Amino acid sequence: MGYKPLPVGIEDFEQMVTKGYYFIDKTNLIKEIIDKKGAVNLFTRPRRFGKTLNLSMLQYYFEDMYDLNGEKKDNIYLFDNLDIMTAGDIYTCHMGQYPVINLSLKSAKCSSYEDSIDMLRTTIASEFDRHKYILKSDKLADKKEKFLSIVRDEAKDVVFRSSLKFLSECLYAYFGKKAIILLDEYDVPLENAFLNDFYDKMVDFIRSFFESGLKTNSNMEFAVITGCLRISKESIFTGMNNLEIISILNDSYDEYFGFTEDEVGKLCKDYDMVDKHDEIKSWYDGYLFGEANIYNPWSLIRYVKDHLENRNKFAESYWANTRSNSIVKKLIEMADDDVKREIESVIEGNSVEKPVHEDITYDEIYKNMDNLWNFMFFTGYFRKVSERIDSDDKRYLELKLPNREVKYIFREKILAWFDEKVKAKDRSKLFSSLLERDVKAFEKEVNDILLETISFNDAYESFYHGFLAGILSGMDRYTVKSNREGGKGRSDLFIKPVSRRNPAFVIEFKIADKFKDLDKMADEALKQIDDRKYVKEIEDDGYETVYKYGISFCGKDCMIKLAE
Repeated sequence: MGYKPLPVGIEDFEQMVTKGYYFIDKTNLIKEIIDKKGAVNLFTRPRRFGKTLNLSMLQYYFEDMYDLNGEKKDNIYLFDNLDIMTAGDIYTCHMGQYPVINLSLKSAKCSSYEDSIDMLRTTIASEFDRHKYILKSDKLADKKEKFLSIVRDEAKDVVFRSSLKFLSECLYAYFGKKAIILLDEYDVPLENAFLNDFYDKMVDFIRSFFESGLKTNSNMEFAVITGCLRISKESIFTGMNNLEIISILNDSYDEYFGFTEDEVGKLCKDYDMVDKHDEIKSWYDGYLFGEANIYNPWSLIRYVKDHLENRNKFAESYWANTRSNSIVKKLIEMADDDVKREIESVIEGNSVEKPVHEDITYDEIYKNMDNLWNFMFFTGYFRKVSERIDSDDKRYLELKLPNREVKYIFREKILAWFDEKVKAKDRSKLFSSLLERDVKAFEKEVNDILLETISFNDAYESFYHGFLAGILSGMDRYTVKSNREGGKGRSDLFIKPVSRRNPAFVIEFKIADKFKDLDKMADEALKQIDDRKYVKEIEDDGYETVYKYGISFCGKDCMIKLAE
């Protein structure tokens, strides 16, 4: 059976339609924007939930579009048979009636302020160049020189700061109509600047750019802005009383970013994957935008594409908020014992209640650990389960991991960051106590490190195995071998010196259900080494002296014994 191609990474609406990609109709977003008549609409959603494609759709619907030669382009055909065409004349009369400015700020991801500004200037210059046909009109004679200085990227910084407003003025002079302004990924320059230590400079530029273009612009019909986070008004939206913020907590526009249950059901039928629906739901469902239950569209499309090629392929994690990983990693490194326990709890499937505040400024994000939960919630790591307001009118959300995909990210990424933190510590006492067979010192070092790590109950055996292999790796002139065949079974760890003149070590561990059983389980570990003859492989390899450690774990406690 022939299937429509799946739009992996397709963000241009015209390409989506004309190339015949599978398209889930979100055109009623247009109707709602017209109905609500918001002056400046800021939509905040996690990455890869369709923000860029929706802005492209808005551009093709509203824009009175011309090519570089000034020839008018008719885009009405792109919307044939889509929902918006049945909404009525009060909506379709807006098609192709406005000049549109469409800018994406995601290119401003450079390591220096100067390079980031250069990228923004290039983006702005490109949008001016797209509208260069208007210079053929005598109506812009007094604006032509300034316009071309921006196209050639020769204008001064102050000109680029006010360029959004200037371009809308030029478009109004040509069309006699106010411009619609579309700004995608507005918070990328700010996050990048924060991570690269030039935040204040970038805030100053973005504030000027937005204030002139969005706050005091009489030539703007309306604006739509998208990003991951709601940046506080005091930071870049100073005094903008016309700003309408639609976050994932708002009920309005809740179904237009990501896929709904009905849309996923239809997609599964269209690609003969009804039998995969339960797996899809457990991995990629679980987001709550307003009152709408939403699936991750990026991951779902990738899943279906992969399973058309191999129906037996296992589900996997496609979505990783890599742009925000640096901030999350830093916050994780700052986590105290309480936060560690909470992270362990959510990985196990439990929820955590935290105060929520939607206004975030990057320069304050590390000031308290509540920002960790806020940041991760608004960037897609958690879903809202419930909410309440306390007696002081403070808002609290009950948060939970949305699905198996995000749980996998927690287990792989966040646990790895804790491991990196542990490995960065001085482990010389750990190594020396093991090699010198100082059991009490060895036990203390392992316990101290264990307290700094993070684990989860549904993977304790694999956790402890990885934990031991990780903290014991890196010993000078020793190698750590994991789960090698030895004798009649599989030992947990072998520690082998490069020189066979030095002693080798076999380590076996057991998990105790109760703290009082630590002693017994350490003995069981030693007994297993003997019963299954784990030492045989090392002896066969030429090592004459082999020492045996039995380790038992219960939660964040351990007991170590050395065979006599």
